[in-house]
Amino acid sequence: MSMRDIFQGSPFGGGGGQKRQAPPLRFKKSVWALFGVVILLAIVIPATATFYTDMIWFRAKGFSQVFWTRLIPQWILFFLAAAAAFLFFSVNWLRARKGAITGVAEYAEGTEVVPLRASALLVMAVSAVMAVMNGLGVRSEWMTVLQFLNRTPFGKGEPLFGKDVAFYVFNLPFWSLIQGWVMGTLVTATLGVALIYFMASLPRMREENRFYIPGGARTHLSILGAMAVLAWGAGLWLERYGLLLSGSGIVFGAGYTDIHARLFAINIMTVLSVVVAALLLANTFRQTWRLAIAGAIIMVGASVILRGVVPGIIQKYMVEPNEFSKERPYIEFNINSTLEAYGLDSLSVVDFTPDDAIKPEDVERETDTIRNIRLWDYRPLLRAFKQLQEIRTYYDFPDVDIARYTFDGAYRQVMLAARELDVDQIQNPTWVNRHLEFTHGFGIVMNFVNEVDRAGKPVLIVQDVPPKLSVPLNLGQPRIYFGEKRLPYSLVKTDVLEFDYPMGDSNMRTTYEGTGGVPIGGLFNRMMFSLRFRDSQILFTNVIRPESRILMYRSIRERLDTVAPFLLSASDPYLAVIGGSLVWIQDAYTATSRYPYSNPVTIGGTRQKVNYVRNSVKAVVDAYDGSLFFYVSDPEDPLLKTWAKIFPSLFTPIEDAHPDFCSQIRYPTGLFLIQSEIYRTYHMTDPNTFYNKEDVWRLSTQLSSGNLNAYYVIMRLAGEEKAEFALIAPFMPVGRDNMIAWMAGRSDAPNYGELLVYQFPKQKLIFGPSQVAALIDQDPEISAQLSLWSQRGSDVIRGDIIVIPLGNSLLYAQPLYLRAENSDLPELKRVIVSSGGKVAWAETVDDALSVLLSRISGSTGARVSTPSPATERPGERPQVLLGDTAKDLAEQARQHFEAAQRASREGNWARYGEEIEKLGAVLEALMRETE
Repeated sequence: MSMRDIFQGSPFGGGGGQKRQAPPLRFKKSVWALFGVVILLAIVIPATATFYTDMIWFRAKGFSQVFWTRLIPQWILFFLAAAAAFLFFSVNWLRARKGAITGVAEYAEGTEVVPLRASALLVMAVSAVMAVMNGLGVRSEWMTVLQFLNRTPFGKGEPLFGKDVAFYVFNLPFWSLIQGWVMGTLVTATLGVALIYFMASLPRMREENRFYIPGGARTHLSILGAMAVLAWGAGLWLERYGLLLSGSGIVFGAGYTDIHARLFAINIMTVLSVVVAALLLANTFRQTWRLAIAGAIIMVGASVILRGVVPGIIQKYMVEPNEFSKERPYIEFNINSTLEAYGLDSLSVVDFTPDDAIKPEDVERETDTIRNIRLWDYRPLLRAFKQLQEIRTYYDFPDVDIARYTFDGAYRQVMLAARELDVDQIQNPTWVNRHLEFTHGFGIVMNFVNEVDRAGKPVLIVQDVPPKLSVPLNLGQPRIYFGEKRLPYSLVKTDVLEFDYPMGDSNMRTTYEGTGGVPIGGLFNRMMFSLRFRDSQILFTNVIRPESRILMYRSIRERLDTVAPFLLSASDPYLAVIGGSLVWIQDAYTATSRYPYSNPVTIGGTRQKVNYVRNSVKAVVDAYDGSLFFYVSDPEDPLLKTWAKIFPSLFTPIEDAHPDFCSQIRYPTGLFLIQSEIYRTYHMTDPNTFYNKEDVWRLSTQLSSGNLNAYYVIMRLAGEEKAEFALIAPFMPVGRDNMIAWMAGRSDAPNYGELLVYQFPKQKLIFGPSQVAALIDQDPEISAQLSLWSQRGSDVIRGDIIVIPLGNSLLYAQPLYLRAENSDLPELKRVIVSSGGKVAWAETVDDALSVLLSRISGSTGARVSTPSPATERPGERPQVLLGDTAKDLAEQARQHFEAAQRASREGNWARYGEEIEKLGAVLEALMRETE
């Protein structure tokens, strides 16, 4: 057999005897040059432009340390991993290539071998490519490495191995990363070595028609296999700790079967991995694969039996017949850890037995609560804002926020929205209009939550452009360059005057005077930004001046994610007026999914599962200049302490914020809903009750949006002297509609962040929102009037029912809106209130409460106001003389109205209800008289 025959089909040698070599494949230099230019234009230059523009943006915002602290570790990890992988791949694959050539030469009985130089270069090239891929995978784990190097103890240990929670949050991910990298590198190298030997042995296998492995290959593969098995064993050892993060049992975390079967199996498998590695090493001294094959069979068999069969048997025949007794300690671990992980271990529970119904003295005493009952739901109010205050098509109100301010000594709850720019609605969307002229929104619209005008529209206390204010609110800078909407870049301080706001038939113009964005006046900067945004107009426009700036990262979420991607946002930012400026406040969270025994939840808006969360940061963005601050709201959080070690210049103590800032922060909705979701099950701290799920609660949902029913109120908590701003949510038992408890998150200093649960006695029926809705539906007058409105073509919009603690009782309130058939403007027509199983409605809260109190006291009939004739019942109405003229009826109406006002001033609510009832009857008679 000739050497030429041997090397046909083999890439690791060639030639012999009569040497015939194929001419090398050559490319013209121009082709290589063109290829290089394409790579440069498509990848290198745009990447460089993005890197440079990001660098100067971070520097301009004061976050250079953040930029380099993120970037440098990424590249260090990349080069370390890639270099180690390249060295390991190339050494092993070149050694395999050399062994393959030697083996082929021996088979060819000493015939001269001429190795192809290209094959060595090919091995090096493949090694480099695989090493780069390996390094890129490790580069993305920069946060894992930095957290490990700057870890902070939690000060709490888990019950199984006694390790601090920090081990699972910081150490375990790091060691798993190392183990995974070593395992992946070994597997890749082993597969490459096997492929090389296989390709080199392919001619002999074809010749002899049997599987053949050269002797050198056996030794090489045995050593690599032993190393891979040891790395796998290390992974098994780490898997022991992963049992505490398992969701396979009755509760999250390790259960009875995990501890008594799976943990034992992992320990045995770890020992077996060392034994099998020793057998593979022993295989290097023997010309057989039997030891290795025996070891593999043992590993596979042990894995099937110990990790599959045995746990199944223990679970079925030992645990399931005695599940509670076996799982009880692990249920306790889960309850305690879950409450700790979500900050519910410090929650205060108050046993609260409310009165059957509100009393007149409750209404008189709780004036702050009454005048802050929210009559406007978010969606109807947003529609009203859009219809009344968008002014131009290129303005938009993305969202409505809720806040509180003190005006003239009165603590008032307000709703507000930012009038942002919508560039997609610009009528002539030229480059100049999109990037130079239309650059910002303008002002806000604000209303009190409980006020409406005679037409049922919100009473606006801040409106129009420029803003008109009817309250003492300092709004010195109303322009909005940064907001919730995602806007394209803008060039400011150019020769083009920016559109500011419309004024009659003309438009007012302005020039940006802030420090937002980064300078773009120089030619190099213009070129870099032109490449970044793939927009040549930036480079060639002649309107840019030396002081011109470019604004980018203009949405709040985009801005925060760019600077601090490790912080999570579970809810929308909210707007506040602080120090004369409009600022956005974003609740930012530190979270992990590696808290032992803690039950995981999904953070809304992120689809990320976590089992530990803290609202550790209040991020603030100025709407005018985009300045960004990260104020620490939970300095005791170990995760935040770790990030503060990594980025010492990023976070600012909340004490250094503007004095008005703390009066505007609030208990975060995202955290509150997560805690509510957990607490509805984990309020059952008795393991037996928890196991049987005897007392699981649920949250009600809003009628208008379907979201969970949590809302902000101004109210006085039991035992407190004054009203405060709080976030509350009612709980109902699963399968029933009565209310069993309500949770409150406090927002005002000095009690900010406290969480309270008021729990009702189970033997007393407390109406839930759906039961109150049923009472409203059963009221004949309300039902008849709703039907009448619907028949006339109006769209009846029923607002959310909110439960308001009032003194020592509960008040339920629901706004009712009408929207005409050809209009998108909702109008508030009625306010429905309920307490003690009674329902009343009127055009205002005060009138509705007055009628409700009269009904509760039993001094009047069941009617709140005049029903339609079809629903009247004998004996229920005040008598009106049929012979009265329209003039006489009008005089009677005036007398009843004045009497009702006198009763209201005197606090005689029973008399007030009687007069209102009589007034309704007279007005109905007057309507019949005039028909």
